[in-house]
Amino acid sequence: MARPTKTINMPERDQPEPEQPEQRKRPEPGQFRLQVDRQTKSTYATFEEAQKAGMAIKKSYPNLQVAVYDGVTNDNKLIELPTA
Repeated sequence: MARPTKTINMPERDQPEPEQPEQRKRPEPGQFRLQVDRQTKSTYATFEEAQKAGMAIKKSYPNLQVAVYDGVTNDNKLIELPTA
């Protein structure tokens, strides 16, 4: 006995399927990257902006390693709390 066949109507694809998002969100492009415990958290156009944001984090959480990485010169500068 022959089995009946079933026809499935699939919608035609005029547009390409959107790309799947990556698992990790990549930081937006910028020369200076703020890193907390060696993980990039955000990027900034100037060193001063990154240092200001890093100092705020360091004041709230002094035990964390906070640094500003320069993507052009490959320099890494640790943020330290000022000594009293």
